[in-house]
Amino acid sequence: MFLLLSTALLLLAIAAGTGIGEMPIPLDTTFLAVTNKFGWTAADLDPIHQSVIWDYRLSRALVAACCGAGLALCGAILQSLLRNALAEPYVLGVSAGASTGAVAIMILGFGSGALTLSAGAFVGAFAAFIFVALLSDGARAGAGKTILAGVAASQLFNALTSYVVSTSGNAQQARDVMFWLLGSFGGVRWPEFYLALTVVIVGFLVCIYFAKALDAFAFGDDAAASLGIPVDTVRVVLFAVTALLTATIVSMVGSIGFVGLVVPHAARFIVGPSHMRLLPTCLVTGAIFLVLADIVSRVILPQQVLPIGVVTALVGVPFFSVILYRSQRSQ
Repeated sequence: MFLLLSTALLLLAIAAGTGIGEMPIPLDTTFLAVTNKFGWTAADLDPIHQSVIWDYRLSRALVAACCGAGLALCGAILQSLLRNALAEPYVLGVSAGASTGAVAIMILGFGSGALTLSAGAFVGAFAAFIFVALLSDGARAGAGKTILAGVAASQLFNALTSYVVSTSGNAQQARDVMFWLLGSFGGVRWPEFYLALTVVIVGFLVCIYFAKALDAFAFGDDAAASLGIPVDTVRVVLFAVTALLTATIVSMVGSIGFVGLVVPHAARFIVGPSHMRLLPTCLVTGAIFLVLADIVSRVILPQQVLPIGVVTALVGVPFFSVILYRSQRSQ
């Protein structure tokens, strides 16, 4: 029942995200613009409205939904694998690596035009993941060492990014990089949606296949192994899936924090710890959360668009503080 209600809420959120903006567009116009595009209706609409809805806002809302779903899914997986309530998609240093890759393209001009910003960010993200995999013996060294390897990777790549940005002689380029690092859906269109949707669906199917194994991880590696679960194999596969999801999302829209931290805890409160219910709930709830955050980022300041990471942080930081406080009280 909850999934049905949340799916309906997601559709309403996407419709709101398509209609709300500097140029308000009624919901019925939004609906007709979409059905016109599919050939289901032949309503006479303003061409500007038709173009704004289909070519800009709808694709943006759908990409936001996919990114929110993917980040929430990654957060739930990593919190289970690492048995850490504060784990989130960027704990493996993937975001820091993506930032360095993006900076290398935007400021240093690596690739000589052969690599786009997204491609550079993707390469940097996987460089960070490989670095973490080497330090943690392919993520088989245990949760503690994997987290430490992720911290080391984040520090290394963040230092490289800061060095390049701070030594850049172009202030406008540095400003563009900093805005991108905080997350933005401004440049996404339909190709990004198709890519994000494909990666999220594949990642979700792999994760749901290992749902029972993830339930066993809650009792520790030894308990999971005693149940016949190939612990190392499952951990490596799921770490790789979360890295792929995170790298894809960050390469398209930059770093959007706290979604993967906040949403899994909210989903557990609603449906409990069973991953067969938790993962679909995270998927839909994360999508709703980021679509609504994107709407807020566009309307909270007149004539300006806030980086999406600023909006998610306003929600995530208080929630993070509560989780940290509760974890300290339980010790």
